[in-house]
Amino acid sequence: MASVRQIHSGICLFASNSGSIGEGDALITARPGLAVSVRTADCLPILLADSHRRAVAAIHAGWRGTVSRIVSNTIEEMGRRFDTSPGDIFAAIGPGIGPCCYHVGAEVAAHFGVNAPGKVDLAEANRSQLMASGVEDSRIAILRLCTRCDPERFHSFRRDQDRAGRMISYIQICG
Repeated sequence: MASVRQIHSGICLFASNSGSIGEGDALITARPGLAVSVRTADCLPILLADSHRRAVAAIHAGWRGTVSRIVSNTIEEMGRRFDTSPGDIFAAIGPGIGPCCYHVGAEVAAHFGVNAPGKVDLAEANRSQLMASGVEDSRIAILRLCTRCDPERFHSFRRDQDRAGRMISYIQICG
């Protein structure tokens, strides 16, 4: 399994081997058997699979990564590295803090087009980036489960602060 030291950025890295690849917030590979992974505790895990070129990506998308276009950057990097066409991508957006619990100040809200403190829907913002990059809406699955609302199933940094654990999401190409 390959991992990345997550820094809440728009940086996508290429993984050819297991272990820690470097600093960034997304990993891509086309190597069969190599899983690429991200860790989350309110930020969204987003997994991409190119059904034609057999390439995959694991993305860590918090508000900073979303604003830095981590999803779009990853799709662009898959295009450069693997000749991925966005129309061949399937996307899965996993559990993360939902708009029910994601209250942000005016400074963060402004990045999402809101001029006052309020709530942000990270899943919807990333779905919009996927579609703007050319991924068909019918190929995007969103697991609308809020990590903060569900302590029985999910870790949440907003809920548990420094006591919060992390969830690992990964994807790989089989054989």
